[in-house]
Amino acid sequence: MTLRLATWNVEWFNRLFGDDDSLDHDAQTTSRYEITKARQLDAIAAVMRAIDADALLVIEAPDDGPRRSTRIALERFADWAGLRTSRVMLGFPNETRQEIALMYDPDRVTPRHAPGDGAEAPRFDRVFGMDLDTDLRAEKLVWSKPPLELDLETAIGPLHLIGVHAKSKAAHGATTPEDALRINILNRRKQLAQCIWLRRRVDARLAEGRDLIVAGDFNDGPGLDTFEALFGRSGVEIVLGDGPTALFDPNARPARIGAALPATARFWDNIGKRYLNALLDFAMVGSSLRDRAAWRILHPFDDPKVAADATLRDALLDASDHFPVILDLTGPATHL
Repeated sequence: MTLRLATWNVEWFNRLFGDDDSLDHDAQTTSRYEITKARQLDAIAAVMRAIDADALLVIEAPDDGPRRSTRIALERFADWAGLRTSRVMLGFPNETRQEIALMYDPDRVTPRHAPGDGAEAPRFDRVFGMDLDTDLRAEKLVWSKPPLELDLETAIGPLHLIGVHAKSKAAHGATTPEDALRINILNRRKQLAQCIWLRRRVDARLAEGRDLIVAGDFNDGPGLDTFEALFGRSGVEIVLGDGPTALFDPNARPARIGAALPATARFWDNIGKRYLNALLDFAMVGSSLRDRAAWRILHPFDDPKVAADATLRDALLDASDHFPVILDLTGPATHL
């Protein structure tokens, strides 16, 4: 028995829907360079059909609010695209128009929103006090996109999933190099604090004996930038942890000089006039799942089968600046 989970950041999925949650399948351009809304929607549908997941964690899902519904938008999309992941579960909505949602096959997966809460790690839609700048005063930290915590009843047994979209470290709004450095350091501190908060939830869930998966876009990775020398380690390494409670993802290892590294995202560098690859997306599992798990990054050039399939390769490039991470799990789960 096998269960297929996947996580995928679909770049500004929200912009492909109207205010009535209908699909904008038209010739207007999107945030994707020279890609129309119709072309991006077609590409997203093609990629999701190729993934053929039992449950797909969508990062940057359509907006949810008083006049918008993530569930309605994605369920309409699933019906239009012919996907078996025809139902949608949302946790705490946010104000960024980039939700975290689970699309799932109701014949294979039954999710339940199951947010954790505790003194060491408050609920993700609440406030976490932590000193970010060593002034001995705790700043009030919040998640702009609260992680999605779900209990999953699946074909291989019960699982606990935490879906993540961590803070970006980019220095948006900087006007000088000095300003960019200041914003970069502040954003890095906030991102690391989010990962500490998340790791505390991981410890709590593992202590409960859960078969745990932590997946999504961390906007970070081992060896990703020079600020690791300043702060000691990456946010991803904090969430992974160490020892018997460590999480595992074979791609989440520190960079090695001269080694070919996996990538889950591809961005255009307007200064260098070239594409840059980055490892930002992960599907981490607890030790109880490690030996039953297999990973695949659906990269248009690095995955040989995808590179040989021109239709799928082009769809991945049209659909998003991130690529899906697939996690296949086998056998019955042993804990809840």
